[in-house]
Amino acid sequence: MDTLRKLLCVSLLACSTQAAALDLGGLLDKAAQYGGPQAASNTQATKPTADLSTVSNKDQIGSLKQALTQGAEAAVKNLAKENGYLDNPKVRIPLPDSLQKADGLLRQFGMGRYSDDLIASMNHAAEAAVPEAKTLLVGAVKKMTVADAKSILTGPDDAATQYFRKSTETALAGKFKPIVKKSMQKVKLADKYDQFAGKGAQFGLVDERDAKLDDYITRRALDGLFLMMAEQEKAIRANPLEATGNLAKKVFTILRGQ
Repeated sequence: MDTLRKLLCVSLLACSTQAAALDLGGLLDKAAQYGGPQAASNTQATKPTADLSTVSNKDQIGSLKQALTQGAEAAVKNLAKENGYLDNPKVRIPLPDSLQKADGLLRQFGMGRYSDDLIASMNHAAEAAVPEAKTLLVGAVKKMTVADAKSILTGPDDAATQYFRKSTETALAGKFKPIVKKSMQKVKLADKYDQFAGKGAQFGLVDERDAKLDDYITRRALDGLFLMMAEQEKAIRANPLEATGNLAKKVFTILRGQ
């Protein structure tokens, strides 16, 4: 009797195991039909641009404008604060290359403070000018076309920054330069610099683009602004949750392939 019971238990266990195996096999078959884990993985790998078709053109542009306005305002704000340029090694404006030898000589003779004062003044001049950028950058966002938006959304990490540079750089330079020039008038070394650099340029000793301090500062101030904007753009693309607005989060998440 005990032997019969044991045989019966073994038979029941085998049947239940077989049923479970059959059920699992059926689930796997169904998963394969509807795109199981592997299919989902394959879909995700080819996702970034294709899924944009699920978002209307209006929403794509709207999300992009949200993100770009956010990035531009953040870049301007960070640079416009006290020592925004001077304390940031990524955008700090140094003396022009053509004056580096003169700077080294001054420091050898214990007169480095003249260079330090000039460098600080140049950076403060850029700091004073950069708030002028906000209006022009936001204006460029408003004028953005559908084609511009598509190109930026599917472009490289700095595609928006390239768009801003192309559409605003000339106008920004026109806004920056008078403010830079006014700020530099307060620096006693400015006139001496212009005289020295201007003469040096005539003999090829100084780059002609560096012959006027206000031109040099304006150019470097813009370089710093666009660099910071590129970093803001890259951060939003890398982490869509940093974007302002649910729509921007949605579109940049799709682009990131999540």
